[in-house]
Amino acid sequence: MSGQFLSPEKQAFQPEWGLENIRMTFFTCVRWQVEETMDPINCPYHYFCDSTFPGNYPPAMDILLLLFTTASYLGILVFTGMEIAGGRHFHQTRRYLLPSGPFSLPVILIAFAKGRRINTIFPLSSVGPAIFQLLLISALAFDNEAGSEIKYAFFEASTISGILHASLYLDSVILPYYTGFDALVSSTFSGECTSCVCRKEVLVVGGMLVSYRGWSGTTFLVVGTLFLRIISKAIADDKGKATVLIKSALESFCWTLITIDSVYLANNSPPQRSILHGAAFGGVFVLICLHVLRKVCAQFRRWHLGNEKDAKDAAKNHRKTGCRGITSPSIFGNPFMGHSMLVICAIKPQLNRKSHNQSEVRLGFY
Repeated sequence: MSGQFLSPEKQAFQPEWGLENIRMTFFTCVRWQVEETMDPINCPYHYFCDSTFPGNYPPAMDILLLLFTTASYLGILVFTGMEIAGGRHFHQTRRYLLPSGPFSLPVILIAFAKGRRINTIFPLSSVGPAIFQLLLISALAFDNEAGSEIKYAFFEASTISGILHASLYLDSVILPYYTGFDALVSSTFSGECTSCVCRKEVLVVGGMLVSYRGWSGTTFLVVGTLFLRIISKAIADDKGKATVLIKSALESFCWTLITIDSVYLANNSPPQRSILHGAAFGGVFVLICLHVLRKVCAQFRRWHLGNEKDAKDAAKNHRKTGCRGITSPSIFGNPFMGHSMLVICAIKPQLNRKSHNQSEVRLGFY
């Protein structure tokens, strides 16, 4: 606690400070210091920013990250479209092109680890949560189809580790941003310095205005779902009825939480870079809707294939019994029978003691 005291008679805001400089100071502050005050009624808590980020990277870094994020988004979009269309190509190579793959995931981790200084054209403090949602969607929507159980477990474990690390790095970027946003919106300037503010309540890490965190229940549920995939693959029970039911329930719950987080962030995030922020989460909503459409199309294809299989089995059984069908709108002049099937089954001659070389013909309506 500092030994300085607040002088309440000073002017709260100095025009020469500049609004842009104040916003930059608040949003990039990594340590807030509380100090004593002589006005415990009007200013029970007095804070000032003690340390900020060292500085931003050149805009070229933001442009490179923007291009990488766009390419990752288009990759998910293309592969989702192929799944909807029923395509089965590139299943072995797509894991290298997705955000959750072994090539793109390390890039995301590096970007999040250095995300405090990526804050000019494409600020991660604003769009970082949308990129993290993209990572979760990629891990859930596309399963790693490795050639063996060992490779599958390795890729999935790498994805799990990457998601956990990415959530921690994301929090290191957004929590100072949310804290500064709370300090700027819910406080009054004291006039002591550029970042000196008076508050009625304690300033907590992350603030009280935005409750989203990367290290959250959504992240752990997605990780648990991926871990269940590894276990079911290792025990060769990934096609079991109980396993499929549990995995489907967990995945549905994960998608629900991701949707809830996206809606919350779209409505409650700080208003900085609102166009970029809206475009980022608009893209996330598009992927969620496409996933729902993909599930509906997959269910329809399974239903269609099941009907075809039943028809083939019925035809096969007819051939084995020597049956043939004749469709007629009216059989024997009876108009109430509609389109009926006259099935003629020729039974092979049965030789016995009483009759020889006899055959029987059965007529039946179905």
